[in-house]
Amino acid sequence: MLENKTIIVTGVSSGIGQEVAQQIKAAGGKVIGIDRNAPTVALDGFHQVDLTDEVALDALIETLKPLKADGLANIAGVPPTAPVDVVVTVNLVALKKLTLGLVDSLADNAAIVNLASLAGLGWEAETAKIKAAADLTHADVPAFCADQAITKDTSYFFTKQALVAWTHENRWTWRDRGIRMNAVSPGPVDTPILGDFLETLGERAEEDARIMDRPGRPTDIAPVVVFLLSDGSGWLRGINIPCDGGMRAYIDATSNGLS
Repeated sequence: MLENKTIIVTGVSSGIGQEVAQQIKAAGGKVIGIDRNAPTVALDGFHQVDLTDEVALDALIETLKPLKADGLANIAGVPPTAPVDVVVTVNLVALKKLTLGLVDSLADNAAIVNLASLAGLGWEAETAKIKAAADLTHADVPAFCADQAITKDTSYFFTKQALVAWTHENRWTWRDRGIRMNAVSPGPVDTPILGDFLETLGERAEEDARIMDRPGRPTDIAPVVVFLLSDGSGWLRGINIPCDGGMRAYIDATSNGLS
């Protein structure tokens, strides 16, 4: 499925990112990993970078450009228990900077996959804030969060809403080169940061747990990411695939009076 393709994967050292890397390798691809922590699985290359460090991120982009990679999987993210500026920087600003810094050097027909979230539901109501965040740099983040009232309770939701919107917005941006961008939105997933989500979301998380049969697993999410990186998804552009055990369907159905 990914024979002879080179894929850059962020957040490669744990959880969904690690599983994506392993499944890319199993599908015949090569993985160049990025993470602040060292990986525990075999990769074809690895760069240890903290995405909150803009200087290090700029250097990483220059290092990766000669690869002419066939895909970029933006998996790295931090939970809502992290400081607000860190959540916004890692989950949105650094992700966009890395993507836009590399896109011109990607191979023709490359695939970009963003890991969004069920938390991105309702982005349509936040378009003003999303537009205000369009050109943020690392240095802009603290003032933006203060001006737009982005708090610990809303930071994670906002970043995922903005990421879903950005994916839709870029449905045809690089169509002349065959480069496509799509997203995957997991529900609660059993990874090392699941506890952070439960702590932050409180009653909402408890309600979700009662409805769902179980949390997701990285092995539930990774195959969808790998498919979107493959040539088989070549006509999917700007979509956001819910991968959440039916939670998005439940929310849509019940909010529209369906059982």
